[in-house]
Amino acid sequence: MIYAWGDQRRFNSYKNFLYRQFGTRVQKLTIDAGFSCPNRDGTIATGGCTYCLNAAFNPSYCSPNKSISQQIEEGISFHQNRYRRAGAYLAYFQAFTNTYAPLQQLKDIYQSALQNPHIVGIIVGTRPDCMDEQKLDFFAELKSKIFVSIEYGIESCHDETLSHINRGHNFQQAVNTIQLTAQRNIHTAAHFIYGLPNETPQLWLDDIQMINQLPINGIKFHQLQIIKGVAMETEYYNYPERFYHFSQDSYIDFIVKITETLNPQFVIERFAGEVPPRFLSVNNWGLERYDVVLQKIERKLAQLDTWQGKLVANGS
Repeated sequence: MIYAWGDQRRFNSYKNFLYRQFGTRVQKLTIDAGFSCPNRDGTIATGGCTYCLNAAFNPSYCSPNKSISQQIEEGISFHQNRYRRAGAYLAYFQAFTNTYAPLQQLKDIYQSALQNPHIVGIIVGTRPDCMDEQKLDFFAELKSKIFVSIEYGIESCHDETLSHINRGHNFQQAVNTIQLTAQRNIHTAAHFIYGLPNETPQLWLDDIQMINQLPINGIKFHQLQIIKGVAMETEYYNYPERFYHFSQDSYIDFIVKITETLNPQFVIERFAGEVPPRFLSVNNWGLERYDVVLQKIERKLAQLDTWQGKLVANGS
């Protein structure tokens, strides 16, 4: 069966999206450009998001002490050893808030990444309250030359949760910024976390109807992971009743339900998070890598004969 997105996988996969976009296997290179966040430096708050530790997801070659060009060169070398089939690379500015600087500084940073001929595009991870029309105009101009994707950390649709985890913005700000980005036809992705305090699986399933209406191209889902040393670790042990506990099996069952109610036009860029076990305060999934979890999700979709948007297509 060929699904609405043009291939036989039961979800609209990021891997196949990139292949259709570039005609070759494309690999992301994570870059730390030395940004901060407004909820860290006191502009709107201090301490950052209560669950966040950037070191937990930065690869070894990624460091703000190195130039952008050095990180790219070392990242290419790293991935050529690990993924020999990669034909091109995307510079993924992931750490902290990558539009939290004056426009000229952003121009210098992003244009420096494009000096490497192996880079065919950029992905910019940021917050919805750290984007404005002038910055979006710059990314729209850049989009005419290379692939540009803006990835917004939304995390939750609920303002009570966003305040509780010290995000420093509300959901409507995210909606407004996504709409401004979509008006410029810039590829837009949204990031959500499942397991944040005082939220439940039924709440997240109910949220999908609202999420489906967002003018986004891609979406990322992460299960909450409790990291050693962050503020949420203390909350988790002091108030365990606030947290919904996902085993790997229950998360797979849940994410399959999410998938079959999700807009089939959305590219699913990730189903779950992966943190090196040494960073985890709570490790319920053992040492399994994300690609193993992904295989289990795909097997479950096949077992249930379901696919992304199946219930949307049926009008459920």
